[in-house]
Amino acid sequence: MKIACVGGGPGGLFFAGLAKRFDPSLQVTVYERNRPDDTFGFGVVFSDATLATLAAADDVLADRLASRGEYWDRISVRLKGQSVECGGNGMAAIARRELLLLLTERAVEAGVDIKWQHDVGSVAEVEGADLIVASDGANSRVRDELSEAFGLRVDTATAKFIWFGTTYRFDGLSFLFERDTHGVFAVHGYPIGPTLGTFIVETDEESWRRAGLDEFDTSQPSGPSDMKTKAYMEQLFADQIEGHPLVVNNSRWANFRTIRNERWSSGNVVLLGDAAHTAHFSVGSGTKMAMEDAAVLADQLSAHSDDLPRALQQYEADRRPRVEHIQDAARPSLDWWEHFGDHYQTYPPAQFAFHFLTRSISHDRIKARDPEFVAAVHEWWGSEHESIEPLLAEITVEGVGSVGRTATIGFAEGAQVTAFFDQIAVPLLRCAPPEQFEGPWGLLVAAGDDDSGSAELPDRTPSFLAIAGGSGHGRSMTADTMGRLAKLPIMVIDDEFSEDRALTLLLSGRADLVGVGHIGKQ
Repeated sequence: MKIACVGGGPGGLFFAGLAKRFDPSLQVTVYERNRPDDTFGFGVVFSDATLATLAAADDVLADRLASRGEYWDRISVRLKGQSVECGGNGMAAIARRELLLLLTERAVEAGVDIKWQHDVGSVAEVEGADLIVASDGANSRVRDELSEAFGLRVDTATAKFIWFGTTYRFDGLSFLFERDTHGVFAVHGYPIGPTLGTFIVETDEESWRRAGLDEFDTSQPSGPSDMKTKAYMEQLFADQIEGHPLVVNNSRWANFRTIRNERWSSGNVVLLGDAAHTAHFSVGSGTKMAMEDAAVLADQLSAHSDDLPRALQQYEADRRPRVEHIQDAARPSLDWWEHFGDHYQTYPPAQFAFHFLTRSISHDRIKARDPEFVAAVHEWWGSEHESIEPLLAEITVEGVGSVGRTATIGFAEGAQVTAFFDQIAVPLLRCAPPEQFEGPWGLLVAAGDDDSGSAELPDRTPSFLAIAGGSGHGRSMTADTMGRLAKLPIMVIDDEFSEDRALTLLLSGRADLVGVGHIGKQ
């Protein structure tokens, strides 16, 4: 069998080496448009789970990664002169250039033919291959040529991001936040070697434009970097990185694109890595997912060497659920990054860090990783609420008075959906009540399954908003959205009570009240 891998990034190289190692009779060729020493980007992050997957597929590569990479256990969130840390988050990182050298070594050792500076612009150029692996990244030309066959869908985020390196030595994964007269800017930083770290900046489009960082022509060919932005960020984050310089490498602003495909193969062409799927870098590395794809695809080709359609079908059946799980987790994370400037201005550091970390995982899961961090968040809450625990602390709601944090959701006379706070009953309405109605009321807002819902506020102000329907993530995201827009108390309604869920909502500030009860489809 002849296999053509279009794209010599980590996914393509790892697959090529594994496939050839599993079956030396295969003729495996990698076509890479760049030179061996051309590398765009800085670092690659792997979780402990991914390292275990790579070790199972190629223990020699895993050993080399371990000897040349950086490892850490703690995440730090730094803002407003404070640093909040959370442990139990084992991760490793390595410079992208170093990773590509290791993968190239392993592929060549296995007998893979790598054709450098060979740009494949069409499937027709490699039509003699029995299998064509499109591992040419998020801007895959192979995939785009067959986009209808794959069912390509692309969603573009509004936030802006840009990649730099820095000589500053990060202790581990660090999130830095700074505000100036133009807006709020954030950094994802982590070490990738003894003298270099990754430095990714994000901001919203309005702040980006106010700062005058929209002048660089991003349509020009790869190579030149945005030096004005480099100087701006060096000054803005000077205190947090102790005056260290930033390092450029094709550094230019972009908007993150979430890529999905309804099908990952068409005929003898199969998608791998970013060509098939992307997820925001705040929850997972595209390189990590590409290499996990590579391991499964090589394994399925070995297991079904005489049945290529079956191998491709099994590859997608194995990987798609895992990838979609990551993409689903990325939705609330991406939404968080789209609006982090609002969160920065709303929450004090301890709550901000908890709000950030719970965008995709819960109170109890974080507590299992680092009980001291969660205890510190509870201590902060106590300092704000007379040492009363979240579920016991009361809140004053306009027109209702002082009530507990939880309410039972049910039906009053006339099948009216109602929130019951002990002896107080508050109707929940889908629109403003008639003028003759007197008393408090809550506005029901329908959440989505996959993303946040929203609703226009009526002229008559409700006592609070009640978020119902959709999925748990959808309700959380809708609570965040409506909390920013309405500046009113927020209730999130779940079918059943979960202390873990309630603590996550209250401590993060996503909700002020928790309702429990099933009220049907919203």
